[in-house]
Amino acid sequence: MNFDALDVPSHIKAEIWPVMSKFGINTIERLSHFLAQCAQESGSFKAVSENLNYSVSGLKKTFPRYFKDRDPKAYSKAPQALANYVYSNRLGNGSEASGDGWRYRGRGYIQLTGKDNYRAFDGFVDEDILNNPDLVATKYPLLSAAWFWSANKINNLADGGVDIDDITKVTKRVNGGTHGLQERINFTKRFYAQLSSVGT
Repeated sequence: MNFDALDVPSHIKAEIWPVMSKFGINTIERLSHFLAQCAQESGSFKAVSENLNYSVSGLKKTFPRYFKDRDPKAYSKAPQALANYVYSNRLGNGSEASGDGWRYRGRGYIQLTGKDNYRAFDGFVDEDILNNPDLVATKYPLLSAAWFWSANKINNLADGGVDIDDITKVTKRVNGGTHGLQERINFTKRFYAQLSSVGT
């Protein structure tokens, strides 16, 4: 594989080998899918924490089921309140009042979300992730993404290839839906071409 040709930040290139060896993301297909999903979820590796700063219309579009019977105005441009509401009583989080939704909001390049995921990732690294969740964003954005990838057995889906059906399957496993599918397709095809290239 030609890492030199990869159009990713230099610090991502530096972490590829550890990720490949620890989590078996070790074929062109697997790495293309993995990097593509990370790139789309993080705005080309720029965002390491979930953006929950929505307008009223954005809330209705992104979280429609949560605002059928609740006025979205109190949650517009209020990231902490929004996270505590939409992530309450699921993903291992406590009630809205517990603050778990905000504490364990999406972080890392694949947006690790929810107390259950943070607790599981905590068991993989030496540091106390549950009590220091910002480490997922500041120290482990790529490693946490690779851990999530492995824990959800996404390599198996990536092995199918890089056509649209395969990318859609991978996207659903990562995202829970098909948000940003076309961008994910574009990233996957681009990374696959770059990793398959010979020379620089």
